[in-house]
Amino acid sequence: MTTGEKRDRREQTAGSAPRRLRLPGFVTDEDIGLGDAVKRVTSTLGIRPCGGCERRAAALNRLLVVSGGPSRRQRN
Repeated sequence: MTTGEKRDRREQTAGSAPRRLRLPGFVTDEDIGLGDAVKRVTSTLGIRPCGGCERRAAALNRLLVVSGGPSRRQRN
């Protein structure tokens, strides 16, 4: 794959909507981006965020969104 083909592929995926992952056992019902989840974990571990971390979190949020699944009460 040439450099031009790689760039074209990135441009095609850059404008698409993030993939959604539904986890039924997820703690909250609100949507959270993967970047925000990673940011919460690293800050809990005591790792200080930098400018690169913010860009990485934004990129991960554009790729994947995690949401809670329907609760048991809603299914019955």
